Amino acid sequence: MKLRNTVSSKPTRRSLARSIFLGAAGVGALGVGSLILAERETHMYRLHQVTVPLLEPGTLPDDWDSLRILHISDLHMLARQKDKQQWVAELEQMDPDLVINTGDNLGEAEGVPGVLRALDPLLNRPGVFVFGSNDYFAPRPVNPFIYLLGKKRKPSTEELPWKGMRAAFIERGWHDATHQRVEFAIDPALTGSGTYSRKVKLALAGVDDPHHELDDYDSIAGHPNPDADLAIGLTHSPEPHILDKFAADGYQLALSGHTHGGQLCLPGGRALVTNCGIDRSRVAGLSRWSDRLWLHVTNGLGNSKYVPFRTFCRPSATLIHVTEKA
Repeated sequence: MKLRNTVSSKPTRRSLARSIFLGAAGVGALGVGSLILAERETHMYRLHQVTVPLLEPGTLPDDWDSLRILHISDLHMLARQKDKQQWVAELEQMDPDLVINTGDNLGEAEGVPGVLRALDPLLNRPGVFVFGSNDYFAPRPVNPFIYLLGKKRKPSTEELPWKGMRAAFIERGWHDATHQRVEFAIDPALTGSGTYSRKVKLALAGVDDPHHELDDYDSIAGHPNPDADLAIGLTHSPEPHILDKFAADGYQLALSGHTHGGQLCLPGGRALVTNCGIDRSRVAGLSRWSDRLWLHVTNGLGNSKYVPFRTFCRPSATLIHVTEKA
């Protein structure tokens, strides 16, 4: 597996300005046709699969080759997005052992029924979630090219019906890890994989959206349960100060969304900005954050309804295969 550089290398102002100029100039040159293609790309959903060796030998049931974690984020669901709802619902066919949702489910107040339709089959699986600011507050109109400036955008004051959505998740059995430690075991007998005495013990903890200073890491600080086979940290936005704390406390894997993979990228998926504190090499996918901590950032399944475009950055979910160490 190819590893990315573990050292943060933020672009210089000159290189960033040049990338922004080239991206804006390219879109401007292509004009209306480019915008049509960029809107169409928001419907081109794809599933990534990655493998990361984190478990001690002998952890998995005998006929399992991996623990399958489905990572979804940034649905930004609109009521009319029936194609997205169907695509997400069909992810249940991937037979995940655990579903992790790292937030920004809603794109408008009317989006809750669509979120629940999309996630309905997956809510029958073990699941854990944290929210992002766009679960709490509706988006507001912005200049689409503000993404290229990498500036933090203040959330609106229009509150979304997140409390009902959260209640529905919990009623179906998912765990809210927002400023909470969550521990449970994945039981193969409950995932349709047979009956075994061996279970995979998980320790998870999460924070509220640190991109808007909603995080309170002190509420979960400390080492995860040493009896756990796998320790996972959750945060909607992959802000370095949170990732460093997960690493220092001994978590093995951190999962985030928020970046949209850059959303408006150059060919080859080269992101111009991350809209958070990580460097562009980590804007999407799996990377090493430290010697102990792996980071997975999903580029997400949606976007603001006021920026209905993606370029060279198709919306996605990821099936993470957590395997035993060699």
